Amino acid sequence: MGVISYVHESKTVVAPEKMFKALIIDSHNLIPKIAPEGIKNIVFIEGDGSVGSIKQTNFADGGHLKWMKHRIDAIDSEKLYCKYTLIESEPSFQKVECVVYEVKFEASGDGGCVCKMSSEYHSKEGVELEEEEIKKGKDKALGLFKVVEEHLIANPNY
Repeated sequence: MGVISYVHESKTVVAPEKMFKALIIDSHNLIPKIAPEGIKNIVFIEGDGSVGSIKQTNFADGGHLKWMKHRIDAIDSEKLYCKYTLIESEPSFQKVECVVYEVKFEASGDGGCVCKMSSEYHSKEGVELEEEEIKKGKDKALGLFKVVEEHLIANPNY
């Protein structure tokens, strides 16, 4: 099994606590409301959002994926940090065993924040991952980040 790692930083004018709440703590409520064309719903199938919980994201009809399951491996609301693992999807990934994500929100000094994201793609035995395949997933995640950011800017009382 091979591992490919990526690190990405995104800067926003939104405060780190608000971004953490929207993207991590309350994502199951917020994201389906602001991105219904892509995400039907997000439900906890095990747990309540604490470590060990499993969250299933169900995608809108017509997309490539029907659903994905993520396990929460670590979460720290004071440090604005979360680590979670993509463990399953439908259809099943042909080349990826799992993807481990770490997200940390840090104040940027201007009232906004920097979101530091890392991802580790663990390929299945004997399979080589292609850069283009990984880029598609990263682009979708960045797009969701931007949708949440725009929503929070437009709704400062969230």
